[in-house]
Amino acid sequence: MAGWSPAVALSFCAVTAASLSPPPRAPRSLTVLAPVLGLIALGLSALIMLGLGASKVGPMGVLVGAGAALLPVGPVVAAFLWVDRWEPEPAKLLWLSFAWGACGATACSLLINSTAEALGDLALGHGHGDTIAATISAPIVEEAAKAAFLIGLLWWRRQEFDGLVDGIVYAGFTAAGFAFTENIYYFGRVFAEYGFAGATGGVIAAFVLRGVLAPFTHPLFTAMTGIGVGIAARSTSGKVRVFAPLLGYVCAVLLHSLWNSSATLGGATAFLTVYFLVILPILASMIALVVWQRRREQRVVAAQLPGMAEAGWIANSEVSLLSSLTGRRGWRSAVRRRAGAQAARAVASYQTAATELAFLRDAVQSGRAGADAEQRQRHLLSAMLSARQEAVRAPGALTGES
Repeated sequence: MAGWSPAVALSFCAVTAASLSPPPRAPRSLTVLAPVLGLIALGLSALIMLGLGASKVGPMGVLVGAGAALLPVGPVVAAFLWVDRWEPEPAKLLWLSFAWGACGATACSLLINSTAEALGDLALGHGHGDTIAATISAPIVEEAAKAAFLIGLLWWRRQEFDGLVDGIVYAGFTAAGFAFTENIYYFGRVFAEYGFAGATGGVIAAFVLRGVLAPFTHPLFTAMTGIGVGIAARSTSGKVRVFAPLLGYVCAVLLHSLWNSSATLGGATAFLTVYFLVILPILASMIALVVWQRRREQRVVAAQLPGMAEAGWIANSEVSLLSSLTGRRGWRSAVRRRAGAQAARAVASYQTAATELAFLRDAVQSGRAGADAEQRQRHLLSAMLSARQEAVRAPGALTGES
């Protein structure tokens, strides 16, 4: 892969000079105080959940539950990272979404669901509150708590959403965090009552049910809201921006309620019927939607790259390499062999910035970019140059044939 021409280098120098003037900065109270308060809230939520868990199932139950809950989290997170390969979302936002699901959303849900359970027992008699909480309160409250992060991200960081895939990825990470904490409690409670393989199979049976058969249920529910948020982010209609997330949330609640009702009220037959005739087909449809959307993203990027090369933003020889995941992976592998892991990471950052710039150009052309499009374009161009300069410092990283 040939290096850049002098014209391309001069174009980037001009871009860098244009971006030297810093963009308008948010008030210091927002940039410093808000994140600190958010981390404090998440930390307190984590401590509350840990204390409640220990009081209900004991320290050993928490440890056993955490160990069992960790096993299904890995494959679920890996699946969403695989989905997010075209234009990887910022790692700090992905882990923040996971932390919100694991700490903030679970703490809010526990408080409201416990209240609903107590009110149900008072109104309908002892034992009925748990049914009310599982079939009505939990779907409404839990999906709202998980959706809060998605709506907040759409409000403050709308530029992070380039389509449905981004909404699904953030929803999946938030729900994976929620399911992780919830599984700690379920596995710990079963261990406290039955041990590893007691009267009803204990932790082993619970793990097969929640960790093997249905590890994607919470992400599947919340993905409905994520789809709505993704649609809202791409729309120029005010009504769509309001009603798409709302409709997605309603679908998430209904699906969640159906799942809980089949497990709580219907017995094994109803549960298996819902699992095989509803959950699995919807999961298969979600996978098909993700594959289709990833192909759309590839077409968007491939359509924008020639114009970016013509403008002098990327080298002509890089158009084909940036147009497919295979080309990108081969490029990084070749750089890693020649110049090491640090240069390969710089190339990966360059590829990500080029992809974000391609999506931004597509948004500008369709009228969805917003008033800060020019500022974001300067920022992305500057990021591309910085990543490329870092890679160039390693001899042979961006010259020669890949």
